[in-house]
Amino acid sequence: MKKQLHRRLTTIATLVTLSFATQTMANDPFVAEAKQNIATATAQQTVWDGPTTGPTLQQGKNIIFVASDMKNGGVLGVIDGMKEATAVAGWKFDVLDGAGSVSNQLSALNQAIARKPDAIVIGGWNPNVAKIPLGKANKNGITLVAWHATPESGPIDKYNIFYNVTSDSDQIAKLSAQLAVAHSDGKANVVILTDSLYEIALRKANVMKEVIEQCKDCKVLEFIDTPLADTSSRMPSLTFSLLQKYGDNLQYTLAINDLYFDFMAPSLRSANKGEMPYNISAGDGSVTAYQRIRTNSHQFATVPEPLNLHGWQLVDELNRAFAKEKPSGYITPAHLVIKDNVAFDGGDKNLYDPQNGYKEAYKAIWKVK
Repeated sequence: MKKQLHRRLTTIATLVTLSFATQTMANDPFVAEAKQNIATATAQQTVWDGPTTGPTLQQGKNIIFVASDMKNGGVLGVIDGMKEATAVAGWKFDVLDGAGSVSNQLSALNQAIARKPDAIVIGGWNPNVAKIPLGKANKNGITLVAWHATPESGPIDKYNIFYNVTSDSDQIAKLSAQLAVAHSDGKANVVILTDSLYEIALRKANVMKEVIEQCKDCKVLEFIDTPLADTSSRMPSLTFSLLQKYGDNLQYTLAINDLYFDFMAPSLRSANKGEMPYNISAGDGSVTAYQRIRTNSHQFATVPEPLNLHGWQLVDELNRAFAKEKPSGYITPAHLVIKDNVAFDGGDKNLYDPQNGYKEAYKAIWKVK
């Protein structure tokens, strides 16, 4: 009789628990919305949704890419894409390294202008710091395009930049934070890492903060501004400091770039940390990030941009500029990579490269093989 009563009470307790959980979900539609958005963002992308028409290839162009920092995996991925696309186009392509500081970026830009190319690419840094040299480039008839120069894609009219190629940075940041919300069932404690030197980085971090603050049982433990250029020296000590300060309450780390986790992960391993903190990056989907996600080694997810595709798009936008046509207006959709989909979203390259036929599409537009 006692056993039957115990089983009945246990069953009732279980039903009450399930009912409470269901009621909690029903009372917090924000968590349900986050889970639905994560499901959509992890689906495989196989259909080309970009431009299908445009000018035929303009011949014999000379392009210089002025990189924000050649240590940045996102920048390197775009450069690789541009190398491929310019080789197909038969254009000359060169890269100058801004080495992670404004002074070096300005020096590289001035070197590029002095070489009188047909075009310069502002590769991942803010043009606000370069008003005078960019004006000189315009006077010299040098076409300007950009990647990640500002948070918004499209022309940057005040600097005569024909087109800024980027995914929707707000959507990328939103997805990163929503993953923490969804995975924790609306109870995430997070630290946010950013670099205010870059406008796009600060905006991503603020969007992530806004999403976490909309989740009624989530909490932003700390919002940290630490330079990407100094990650190798700063992140080990910062990681140990955070572990000492928050212990197991440090559940999620949201960063604006995978580079932070390159130097956080070894410190977590040496501290014998398990899965937590779950590290989520709002870009760029580097090779090392893929390896960590694949092996479940202190990176939970990244929202990579299709960097190689962006390199091809930059060449296409330049070709449109050279032909005196309008930019394509294309914005690549945000995509989330986790362990469950890392195999088909990265393959052996450990780099997000959607199998949607973009190379063939651009070759068809340019009328080349």
